[in-house]
Amino acid sequence: MRIACLATCALNQWALDFEGNLGRVKASILQAKAAGARYRVGPELELPGYGCEDHFLEVDTVEHSWECLIELLGDETTDDIVCDVGMPVVHAGVRYNCRVFVLNRKILLMRPKLCLANDGNYRETRWFTAWQHPKKVETYRLSPAVAAVTGQLYVPFGDAALEFLDASLASETCEELFTPDAPHIQLALSGVEVFSNGSGSHHQLRKLNTRMDLIQSATAKAGGVYLYANQRGCDGGRLYYDGCACIAVNGKIIAQGGQFAVQEVEVVTANVDLDTVVGFRGAFQSMACQAAACEKHPTIKVSFTLCFEDALPHVPSLPRPVRFHTPEEEIALGPACWLWDYLRRSGASGYLLPLSGGADSASTAAIVGSMCKLATEAAADGDEGAAKDIRRIAQMSADIPLPSAKALAKHIFTTVYLGSENSSRETRSRSAALAAEIGASHLDVKIDTVVAAVVCFFVSVSQRTPRFTVDGGSTVENLALQNIQARIRMVLSFVLAQLMPWVRGRSGFLLVLGSANVDEGLRGYMTKYDCSSADVNPIGGISKADIRSFLRWGAEHLGFPTLAAVEQAPPTAELEPIREDHVQTDEEDMGMSYDELGVYGRLRKIARLGPVEMFKRLLHDWRDRASPAEIAEKVKNFFFFYSCNRHKMTTLTPSYHAENYSPDDNRFDLRPFLYNVRWPWQFKRIDALAKSASDAEVDKS
Repeated sequence: MRIACLATCALNQWALDFEGNLGRVKASILQAKAAGARYRVGPELELPGYGCEDHFLEVDTVEHSWECLIELLGDETTDDIVCDVGMPVVHAGVRYNCRVFVLNRKILLMRPKLCLANDGNYRETRWFTAWQHPKKVETYRLSPAVAAVTGQLYVPFGDAALEFLDASLASETCEELFTPDAPHIQLALSGVEVFSNGSGSHHQLRKLNTRMDLIQSATAKAGGVYLYANQRGCDGGRLYYDGCACIAVNGKIIAQGGQFAVQEVEVVTANVDLDTVVGFRGAFQSMACQAAACEKHPTIKVSFTLCFEDALPHVPSLPRPVRFHTPEEEIALGPACWLWDYLRRSGASGYLLPLSGGADSASTAAIVGSMCKLATEAAADGDEGAAKDIRRIAQMSADIPLPSAKALAKHIFTTVYLGSENSSRETRSRSAALAAEIGASHLDVKIDTVVAAVVCFFVSVSQRTPRFTVDGGSTVENLALQNIQARIRMVLSFVLAQLMPWVRGRSGFLLVLGSANVDEGLRGYMTKYDCSSADVNPIGGISKADIRSFLRWGAEHLGFPTLAAVEQAPPTAELEPIREDHVQTDEEDMGMSYDELGVYGRLRKIARLGPVEMFKRLLHDWRDRASPAEIAEKVKNFFFFYSCNRHKMTTLTPSYHAENYSPDDNRFDLRPFLYNVRWPWQFKRIDALAKSASDAEVDKS
């Protein structure tokens, strides 16, 4: 038996926080050593933080990363443990995303990334170049500052493996796992036994299954040990990196860390028997034939043992079931952790939410409630960092006991019901009840006097008085009167966020939370610069269907029973007067259902279909529910509203990314915001296809 204790980790890094990032890297290494590990892998670009984006173009970022590595090598941290650290490196004038292997205060190898992520949320080719020489190694000249610490002038740079006295190890980086010709295949054929992956992979609803399948299949096909490390947290942008560091052996998961947590450092270790890899591969004769024929990776010889000298006292870790969260749990945990990181790193004193009593704002409130639960539970379990953050944000002295989740919410979460003459008793009641269940400081205010003042101003300017449609007004008047209310709510929310801490004798300011869901953003069903304009939005990447499922789940599992009543109520903006024969609803206003919006969104973004191809697809998918002409009208209606409202996405509040069909214009969904909303060529083509399909149905009958 050759048993080795290996370690991976999830770190809550923050872009450009070199001091904090280095501290967390060191803490993870020390924890790994304390657990008996002789190898530790960390997340991608862990020293500067993965989310530096265009800061990677600055020489400072590379220089500070080297300064951190020098400090790491300057003490006993790397003694007797191989550390695999992520950082940017400039080699021969080219910037690479590298894994740097260090041991006993020396650099063993710099391994540049071979395949860069360059789709969706990722722009790595903007900042880095992929290594163009697979299975080749060059020489890297160290700077005098580094050489003074390591005693080395040159180190290997390239695509190679480490050959220890008793084992072999090599790495791939994040995106490479997802590629068809992943490096671990060639490494396995070269005889490498341990693969590591330092990653910067973000959370997305229902995505973990795909990642875990790939990790398991990486060694199920060719055998081996696979260690996966990841960031976990908000490192300065819209993404939440969801951890889940894990270790797999021959296709089976033997260790798995948490996906969501406020804990800044989590180390996952396992004892692995490397002889099981030899046995697994030895029974696979076709692999042996390919291995015998392939060009081997170059190896760097390292005089160090990964395995225990005496294997018998050390029991290999056993396979275990993979833990997955339900989508409802993901919504309760991911955005909550993202909000906690944003709050504690922004310097704010808390959050303020316009709580209307509807589904979207209620789900946002519930997520803040979940955030308070996670933070207080972590502090109660001994997380000193969480306890320190709670006291600082809530402005509590050290002699006061740590608060409960509800007590923390009272300190840091303010909700406000901005009612008008168009608001109902039901939404007002639900708003107050939910705030009480969470523990928020709740305000119930009327905005009618402010609305009336704005309308009076317009009347004085124009000598015309606008009316709602139900009172005989035009569509233009009706929309303008609704928008006045919506925009006033935004202005008042920011006024309250700035001044309420002062009113309560506290310092700082509150961050305003938005609560527009991904489907409303796609359709543009929001007023520009209304309450969708906020500081951050935890549900901006979540569909209405998932929001409603979360409300049902949260009523039972979060302890906020009012969420069930919210979910059962029809969605309404409550911006028009309520009459016996008229009650405003979202779906009637939009001219399409939320379920239909979800379909349009996935076809537009994920399936990459324009108007004509979307019509063709839906002609088949919806053939039993609508005629060709009706489907054509639905598709044209969607693209008309999507395109004429696309400009709203340019000012969209930064939102938690959770869906692949997010219309976020700033990072994810790069499209024009000025369209020909008539789509003349495309719509004529749709009409012709619809007529042809209708004629064919008539001929069949």
